[in-house]
Amino acid sequence: MSEIVLQVDRLTKRYGSLVAVNDLSLEVHEGEVFGFLGPNGAGKTTSINMMCGLLRPDSGRVLVHGDPITGGSADIRARVGVCPQEVTLWSKLTCIEQVEFIGQMYDVPGRVARQRGERLLEELDLIDKRDKQAHTLSGGMKRRLNLVMALVHDPDIVVLDEPEAGLDPQSRVKVREYIQSLARHKTIILTTHNMDEAERIADRVAIIDQGELLVLDTPEALKNSIGEGDVVEIALDGEEDMRTRYSASLQEQMGAQAIVQAADGTLTVHARDVVNLLPAIIDELNKTGLKPTGMHLRESTLEDVFIQLTGRRLRE
Repeated sequence: MSEIVLQVDRLTKRYGSLVAVNDLSLEVHEGEVFGFLGPNGAGKTTSINMMCGLLRPDSGRVLVHGDPITGGSADIRARVGVCPQEVTLWSKLTCIEQVEFIGQMYDVPGRVARQRGERLLEELDLIDKRDKQAHTLSGGMKRRLNLVMALVHDPDIVVLDEPEAGLDPQSRVKVREYIQSLARHKTIILTTHNMDEAERIADRVAIIDQGELLVLDTPEALKNSIGEGDVVEIALDGEEDMRTRYSASLQEQMGAQAIVQAADGTLTVHARDVVNLLPAIIDELNKTGLKPTGMHLRESTLEDVFIQLTGRRLRE
């Protein structure tokens, strides 16, 4: 097994009566892309800030290569690079000046910061904007420049908070491919609401809610945990209470071999070899008087896991 580069040990953070993070423990391994997922208000940002040494926990600790990041040396904190969700730039500085300024904050010699910055700008298709002021850049360019700034001091661990937010499809693909290339020689911690993104690039995924860790495993193992195999979605006419009763009846009939849910006019069945269960599903449906208006068969996704664990309720 690869080396543990970041260890989160029983982190807890309170804001008055609100427990934002509750006894969180996890380990991140060298060279992996670690997906850190949760709905709005789940405690992701608070957790990330503590992992980076930007916020002191009420209890627990974060170790980077075995050394505490809170109260530790500047060298330890410098081993972590952060690309925040909110773009942070100085509007009157050029792209290369932004990079050199961040380098100064980490005591990177000016010549080294400039050389690294030019290489990173090239890799992220920004070299032609080298001498352009930040306020002239598009939103996608600004986000990519923020990623360059997180890397200029050559950290071992890179924390990316919603790195694809607001990007057009071309920029999204570019950033995703770049993250995957980084993982060959750096460790990536990625927060995102894009389940497809996490499923594509994360080696392991942690899902938290209400400040607590719910699951931590590979995307494939998590998908299998909610009903290995496929998903059938059936759009149904009829009253909501009828759909709910049908869902409960079908779940009772199928038992542990399937997970049955009804919401927003759609019946969803997760099961291994779900195609062979369709006759029983339709037979039970015919007894209720409900009429199917559409049917869709697909593979289980990480989003199914996420909804199963955190629910469908909207979060503000």
